[in-house]
Amino acid sequence: MPVTFQNKLVLAISSRALFDMSESHRVFEQEGVDAYCRYQIEHEDEILKPGVAFRLVRKLLSLDQSPTRVEIILLSRNNADTGLRIFNSIEHYGLNITRAAFTNGERPWRYVAPFGAHLFLSADPEDVAQALELGHAAATILPRPDQPWDSEPPADEELRIAFDGDAVLFGDEAERVFRDTGLEGFSANERARARDPLPGGPFKTVLAALHQLQVDFPQDRCPIRTALVTARSAPAHERVIRTLRHWNIRIDEALFLGGLPKAEFLEAFGADIFFDDQQGHCQLASHRVATGHVPHGVANEPAAIAGDAAPARAGAHEETEP
Repeated sequence: MPVTFQNKLVLAISSRALFDMSESHRVFEQEGVDAYCRYQIEHEDEILKPGVAFRLVRKLLSLDQSPTRVEIILLSRNNADTGLRIFNSIEHYGLNITRAAFTNGERPWRYVAPFGAHLFLSADPEDVAQALELGHAAATILPRPDQPWDSEPPADEELRIAFDGDAVLFGDEAERVFRDTGLEGFSANERARARDPLPGGPFKTVLAALHQLQVDFPQDRCPIRTALVTARSAPAHERVIRTLRHWNIRIDEALFLGGLPKAEFLEAFGADIFFDDQQGHCQLASHRVATGHVPHGVANEPAAIAGDAAPARAGAHEETEP
């Protein structure tokens, strides 16, 4: 029988998202490829420290009992020779990661689809943008240099994943209405279309895959907890609730913040990772929790980035954002 990942959650992750490779990456940027290769080989017996997404991976793998539920795939621009240090570190931490693609400088996103990955996490924004453009859920892992990462989360601790709504779980049509008509027009549109399901965004499939894992457990003993953390508020909440109901996808917590900054709420939820399309939200959240920027939707189009004219995007005046 051929190997299959059917009924599994498949996560593809880059080596720089999984491990702290800041020093070797500095060598690459300042001294070039040859110096980087020498550095990796000379240090291949030195174990890499956990990176921003390490805790997420360890918790996902803790779900991997019989039958196995999770598959982690390493996608790396290293070659097999320099990648030996990465696999040495994987073995050191006891991570059940056995499949990898080492591309020797080529873009690794090409292997997201062949591996059937639900999600691709990388420290390289260009790789993430390419994967999203091809229809894959992907996020750029933001650095969090001001706080060390715990490599050994308690075995019984829940996996907690938080998502923004518009342009992440849902399409960006509502965000476009907001940018065109302002908060008043947005609220009127959402009230009028409360019973029309929102289109799915790039992370709908990720939430659906997590939901499929959740249904394998009794609800009161499920080790996975999800949250929607959105700047929406009433009356724009109804369309979101009805959309999730229409999809028949469970979400455990829904925070309608009405424009309040999200970071403190994410910390209170205990998010192992948070996904948002707004760069400003991500920067603020990354000081509290592991954060992935999803460069999707109108907020990430060149005109919006260049003018990010809406001061709401910076966070201090978020109350004007849907």
